[in-house]
Amino acid sequence: MSATAAIPERLDELPDDQLMLGYAGGDASAFDLLYTRYESELFRFVRRLLGVRLAAEVGEVFQQTWSRIVETRDTFSPEDASWRVWAFTIAYEISIEQLRLSGRQAVFYAHDEDGDGLDAARIFGLGALRSGSPDAHPSADELAFWRAAGRRLQACLDELPDDQRAAFLLHHEEGFTVEVLARALGVDIETASDRLRRGLDRLQDCMERYLTVLERHA
Repeated sequence: MSATAAIPERLDELPDDQLMLGYAGGDASAFDLLYTRYESELFRFVRRLLGVRLAAEVGEVFQQTWSRIVETRDTFSPEDASWRVWAFTIAYEISIEQLRLSGRQAVFYAHDEDGDGLDAARIFGLGALRSGSPDAHPSADELAFWRAAGRRLQACLDELPDDQRAAFLLHHEEGFTVEVLARALGVDIETASDRLRRGLDRLQDCMERYLTVLERHA
């Protein structure tokens, strides 16, 4: 063997796209790694997109997402979209199908069953809506404040129309650019930008009113 011959990379060091291509080529262990990497992220996205009223459907939609990833593995092309974008687009499509089939009402009130209100406060940037930060060694009172704010944010998200909530989650939580978001949602860039703007405006209005009430009672 030549001293300059390339040393094969460890499977767990390969990027997502290469793992998916490897899986499409018959390497089942590559799929196992992708599942391990993205199980939590995809489940969280589906849960937040479906909302509390469809909480019982989250597991099924999550499994359908992975089933479709398996069934359509031969269609994946990194030239068209990264694996992460491709997978979250599938999760979005299946979630929206379920929302439409369920006849879900656009407005209802959520609560934070998983106790991740503080996590939500960090993810969605509530620090911009109130002086201070939930990450700056909060006191017990501040911790309680941010948990309450995070729970309210979940409720505000659930009050958004489905298309605005999906756009917000994909852009602000999953990091999709507006251009990638437009492709994932199957709309033009102007429509994607409009959904983001309207959703953010509604969220900020919802949160600012609530935080004002919280601060008055702090």
